[in-house]
Amino acid sequence: MALNRRNFLKVGLSGAAMAVGGTTLASCTGKPASTEAAPAAQFAGIPYQSAQLNLSLQEGVAPGDSLNEKLDFMEKNGVVGLEPGGGDLAKRVNELKQALNGRNIKISAICAGFKGFILSTDPKVRQECMDTMKEILAAAGELGSVGVIIVPAFNGQKPCMPHTQETRDFLCEQFNELGNFAHEHGTTVIFEPLNRKEAFYLRQVADAASLCRDINNPGVRCMGDFWHMSWEETSDMGAFISAGEYLQHVHVASLKRRSMPGEDGEADNYVEGFKGLKAIGYNKYVSFECGCQSEDKAAAVVNALNLLRKQWEEA
Repeated sequence: MALNRRNFLKVGLSGAAMAVGGTTLASCTGKPASTEAAPAAQFAGIPYQSAQLNLSLQEGVAPGDSLNEKLDFMEKNGVVGLEPGGGDLAKRVNELKQALNGRNIKISAICAGFKGFILSTDPKVRQECMDTMKEILAAAGELGSVGVIIVPAFNGQKPCMPHTQETRDFLCEQFNELGNFAHEHGTTVIFEPLNRKEAFYLRQVADAASLCRDINNPGVRCMGDFWHMSWEETSDMGAFISAGEYLQHVHVASLKRRSMPGEDGEADNYVEGFKGLKAIGYNKYVSFECGCQSEDKAAAVVNALNLLRKQWEEA
């Protein structure tokens, strides 16, 4: 076996696991055969069995011409989370509450929707980001969302602060303020790492998790996106394990064209990442953020849901 970076990390994780109770982590070897095996199958004290695959669709991904049609489709196919965009979310709170009433579907995360960006050199642009984020966070809390996704800066957003320690310190200060606001409203603000073609500042899950650790605020968390991770991570399993308790949300798409999972064939293998999620007892949402190549979108979504459920069981 060629010892490339990805294989090196896999070997390192397996070796580390051998030190836990003299056995390998269950996340690397499959689900424990019985509840008696569970104590040996823990990572950071979190039971392996607590992990759960809660599937979510972004509002634009769900098939249907209206919100109720989308929710009907989701409910029929066992999807338990809806991820709306953050734009004008405050105006939609009642609409979303009424549509979800009596259904086995909840709001998962809120996808961005803020204005400005937090790493702008222009104080007015930074303030616009803070103000619009707080408006979305308040609405997210009212809807019971797990959090609002934010990217500190995209490549095209300029003028932007340089990638320095001072910028990192500033980001921590700003997100501590946002985290306090989010926590007061019963939700979180979620860092999203992107691939290098979309963002220069934050590209790996471990980097986002280290910000969460240093900020040390219950209202600040991070996420991983399988599409972006395919560019930046040496190991999907290692990336999720590195996030641990700070992982609040996950995005999924096909791994070549960012389409529906399964539409890129054998390339769409999420088992390694799912092993990482199981290792940390992840029980929040895995949400579709993707396009669709098929003319029959509904069938493509169903196939994707089935694929993820199958690979979750294999992990």
